[in-house]
Amino acid sequence: MARETMNVLVVDDSSLFRRVITEALKTFPEVETISQAPNGRQALQKLQALQPDLITLDMEMPEMDGLAVLEALKTLPNPPIVIVLSTLTHKGGHLAIKAMKLGAFDFITKPSATNAEQSLNLLREELAPRLKALRVRVNVRQILHAQPQRPPSSPPSPGATAAKPPATSAGLPQAGPAVKSTDPAAFRNSAPQTEAAPTPARQTRLPPPEMVLIGVSTGGPNALDCLIPALPATLAVPVLIVQHMPPIFTKSLAEHLAERSALKVYEAEHDRVAEPGSVYIAPGGRHMRLARSEQGQKIIQITDAAPENHCRPSVDYLFRSAATHFPGRAIALILTGMGSDGTLGLRLLKRQGCFVIAQDEASCVVYGMPKVAIEAGVVDSVLPLDAIADRVIARVSGRDR
Repeated sequence: MARETMNVLVVDDSSLFRRVITEALKTFPEVETISQAPNGRQALQKLQALQPDLITLDMEMPEMDGLAVLEALKTLPNPPIVIVLSTLTHKGGHLAIKAMKLGAFDFITKPSATNAEQSLNLLREELAPRLKALRVRVNVRQILHAQPQRPPSSPPSPGATAAKPPATSAGLPQAGPAVKSTDPAAFRNSAPQTEAAPTPARQTRLPPPEMVLIGVSTGGPNALDCLIPALPATLAVPVLIVQHMPPIFTKSLAEHLAERSALKVYEAEHDRVAEPGSVYIAPGGRHMRLARSEQGQKIIQITDAAPENHCRPSVDYLFRSAATHFPGRAIALILTGMGSDGTLGLRLLKRQGCFVIAQDEASCVVYGMPKVAIEAGVVDSVLPLDAIADRVIARVSGRDR
């Protein structure tokens, strides 16, 4: 039977931050802080005895830093889920991206408020949606590991019928969202593609798309790390991405993807022309939209408009601008993430005949944004992450219409 609470180990070299994080966690009835540790070495020493469900992990600590802890956790058979706390600096951004590669579920930035109460409130706001998404994952894992395991050498009971539960791509019973690997290599054996029923908008054959639009949130850095390097330098359209991230971190993400990709990858800048063979990531904390020049060029605009869906940048904001200024000219992807951002924008794009792909549940870290879009009926194709690049290439080249 699953525990009613999610046990958390708080790891940070600052006693002040350990106290603030602990106080923030106390406001969630489903969470219990079972211990604290001032560095990674002590955290690992406590793991076996405490068996926490979740670790909040600082990146820069003496004796053993956060990246070393994540490396060590990879060797455990049932590691806890990790939320990284990182400083809002260029170095902090790079460390957070590396942490995602090593298996961290998500990251939040350490609050820079001037007093403890403000820091507490900011942390609460950041933790709330993540803890909600994690609650189901932790319940599933507790149920799975509570089930008695038959030793491999033990024969089945006489007359017993082996009944295997349905399995996900990770081999876990389908009792709810499984704990997903965040390693892009783990997506190579995902389930086959599933096509949604054709919508009326697809009855008219449209020209190949002139841009690729991507909306993504939790789990996004690893999803993009799988998708963007799989696109060729010859891609004849620009790619525009809204990844829910704070300022500075999107620049680190762009630099990381640029190192691994044949495409040119940038953090988007205001009034820049979106060019073929290039990827533009909305800067953290600001919206990105498309406008049309007198010559018909795709002009990127960066704004400080109000947040939408509690997000800035917002996926809906980008999708809506493309629907307004370039009707029927896009292919849109909705990838792993919490919430519903992107669905309203997809509805506008679909009315104009744009083709929409959603990432499938098995390869999502959080099956939120794709699930809402699929249930709203604005998705044409549901694909595992590692199959999306090929489908995009086929659509852009006009081979898949």
